[in-house]
Order: sequence, then structure tokens, then C-alpha cells
Amino acid sequence: MRPRPFPALPPEHNVPAFPPRLARLPRQEHGDDGARLDRTPEAPTAVEVFLSPPAARRLDALLLALLLCAGAWVYWKAAGRLDYQWNWGVVWQFLLRHDTQGAAGGWVPGTLTQGLLVTLRLGLWSTLLALCIGTGMGLLRASPRLFRRMVARTYVEGVRNLPPLVLVFIFHFFVSSQFAPLLAGLFAPVADGVAALLSPQLYLPVQDWLARASALLLAPPGQLPVFLSGVVVLGLYEGAYITEIVRAGLEGVERGQWEASASTGLTRRQQLRHVILPQAFRLIVPPLAGQFISTIKDSAILSVISIRELTFQGMELMAATYLTFEIWLTVAALYLMLTFSCSLAARHVERRLRRAM
Repeated sequence: MRPRPFPALPPEHNVPAFPPRLARLPRQEHGDDGARLDRTPEAPTAVEVFLSPPAARRLDALLLALLLCAGAWVYWKAAGRLDYQWNWGVVWQFLLRHDTQGAAGGWVPGTLTQGLLVTLRLGLWSTLLALCIGTGMGLLRASPRLFRRMVARTYVEGVRNLPPLVLVFIFHFFVSSQFAPLLAGLFAPVADGVAALLSPQLYLPVQDWLARASALLLAPPGQLPVFLSGVVVLGLYEGAYITEIVRAGLEGVERGQWEASASTGLTRRQQLRHVILPQAFRLIVPPLAGQFISTIKDSAILSVISIRELTFQGMELMAATYLTFEIWLTVAALYLMLTFSCSLAARHVERRLRRAM
């Protein structure tokens, strides 16, 4: 006896079909090791749901053309009304110049290029300091003890709710200016003792080598105190945001991982070191890359305490040459080049981590 078919549902019970671009099955991909990977495609945008891919591309091209036309119209209007004589030929010597009076001669970095290098050093050292502070405070934020969580919460809320410019002034004028002479007084006897032990033929080359290393990695010896002050204050400011990134990464690990590692007899420190932190690392790295870009941009605030980074050098050149538009457009292009390169590198790291997961 053949089974009877089910009756058809009434029209009001019919479930509407999904749009064709939403009803796609996971596609089969292969990783670097040849293993088959099941990857669900990303959710389409609203434009892709209602338009076919060729129509969406044509719409994007039309919008881009309209934006370019609008930009050209604004530039034409501004050029017609702005009585300004452009002088781009002078700007190149601020990027790269030929030194004819130096001992070695040849091409040397210009003023803006030197400021760009100082900005890069500020970003690197401040990010390293912020990473150390943020990791420690992030672990305190995820601690089961109330006092540790309160300490980390006080630091995060205190820093994040203060304007960065106010924080720079407070730290530089009330903290750095008081501790710098104290540290100089502590290290002066040590330097005098080393100079007494070494002969002048050996001490002078060592002193010159230390000055060159300081200028290459940090700043020249005369500018080192204010540079270290800027690194510390920028590291404290960015460390508050890295604290939240680390806390979110630790909380992103499943609770079962904590319970499973605890059942094996591991202490909490061993759980963090061997089980939790390696898994949270994949969640933490992509936001950290974005925070490094933010640190580079925030370093422009340190120009108010006379650190010779890119913004400070731009202000000095503008005051000396009166080339307002040329200088600031060049400074903006250098910032964009630096941050966009870091953004591409961060996107590459994020893609590699996504494949590994």
C-alpha cells in the first residue's frame, strides 16, 4: 500500500523564499595544508540583495564618478576665488635634501622626513609600553578578586575620561619636570664613576656610540627627556584602551576552557599561560593593530610639548616659509602614507589569523 502524500499547506502558511543571494550554501575551500575547509560566505549587503553584482558595480562606479566630479567642482571654485600662489618646488627639499657641508655628504632626510621618523619611533615605543600596561591591567580586569578589578577599572575610567591634551600637560609639567632632575642626579654619579674607570681614549668612543644609538632608536641626548616623557604619557593613554581589548579577548574564550583546565589541576596562572592566553591572542591581535594606527595619529598631540615629530616640524616650517597649504597637505600625505601602510599590514595579519582559526 503506497503512503498518502501530505496535503498542501494553505497559502497563509507558506513561508516566503529567501532572496537568491541569501540562500547560498557554504562553499568548499582548501587551506594551505590541503585540508578541506567549510566557510560560510559573508552576509551580502542591502545593495547586493536587491541588485545583481554587475548592477552593483555599475552603481559603485557611478557614485565614484559623482564624487570625483564634486571634488573637481569644489577645487575649481576654490582656485577661482583663492588668490594664492602655489609653490610646490620648495617642499621637496623638506623631504630629501643634498648635504654639501656635512662630513659624509650625499642625500640626507629633510625636516619633514625627520619628523616622520620621530613619529614612527614614538608610535613604536608608546605601543610597546601601552601593550605592557594594557596586558597587566587587562589581567587585573579579568581577575576574580574585587580589589584588582577596582584598581584596573579606576585606571581605565580615569584615563579614558580625560582629554589627552590635558593628560599630556599634567604629566609633562607636574610629573616629568619633577622626576627628570631627580633621575639625572641619580645617574650622574654612575656616569662619573664609569668615566673615572675608563681611559679617555676608550670613554669618548663609548660616549659617542651611546649618543648615536640614542639618536637612532630614541632621540638625541638633548631631546631625550622630553621624548621619554611623551612616550610614557602616550603609553599610559593608549594602555587604557588596550586594557579593554585584552579584557574582551579573555572574556571571548569559552567558559568551558577555564573549567576544563581547572579540572586538570592547573593553577589560575598556569591556566592563563598555557590555555587561555594562546586562545585569546587570536582575538586580541587584530584590534591591537588598529590601536597602533591610533597611537601614530595621537602622537601629533605631543607637538605641544616641543617633541620634534611630524606635526611640530610642519608648524615650524609653516611659520618660517608661510607655505601653509603646501606644508600641511604634505604633512597629511605623509600621515596617510604611514597609517595606510600599517592598515594594510594589519589587514594581512588579520586574514592570516582568520585562516588559522
